[in-house]
Amino acid sequence: MKSLCVYCGSNFNGDPVLRKAIEDLAETMASQNITLVFGGGSVGVMGIIADEILKHKGKATGVIPQFLMDKEVGHKGLTEMIVTENMHQRKQKMADLADGFVILPGGFGTLEELFEVLTWLQLGLHGKPIGVLNVNGFYDHLFKQMDVMVEHRFLKQTNRDLVFNETDATVLVSKMKSFKAAPDEVWFRDRNLT
Repeated sequence: MKSLCVYCGSNFNGDPVLRKAIEDLAETMASQNITLVFGGGSVGVMGIIADEILKHKGKATGVIPQFLMDKEVGHKGLTEMIVTENMHQRKQKMADLADGFVILPGGFGTLEELFEVLTWLQLGLHGKPIGVLNVNGFYDHLFKQMDVMVEHRFLKQTNRDLVFNETDATVLVSKMKSFKAAPDEVWFRDRNLT
């Protein structure tokens, strides 16, 4: 695993537990020569993870659309900055550059990115690991909702199990390194999820 795309918030709520988790993830990635691929911003959790990676002498590749660069939110000290025309190109480029995906706390955009790459994995469009760094129970309700989807037969347990849910960055990255994609590829043939 040479690179991880980190999806996270463009805001930071000041939580010291989250700050420590970001620092631990950055240290884990940098110590294993795993390049950070992220949204290229200098603000919020995005800015913190990039700063921490760089502090540990790691590599950080930002991917940002031109309209956000025009708003001067792009990080100025990255190893590499890729500017795209729009959000769709940004997301595709980030996914293409990454060997896996880590999700930190964030808002609508972070959830949208998580479920996009998770859906792509379920459809067999990629075989890359997806891991949630579930800081302080931030995503507990989201995982409960996934369980409700399984219970109501809108999601197969096999596909529900495709995403890692961990509280420790080192454990998460270790599990992601040994991931083998095994989505249920007959979802479109078998409409009965029992």
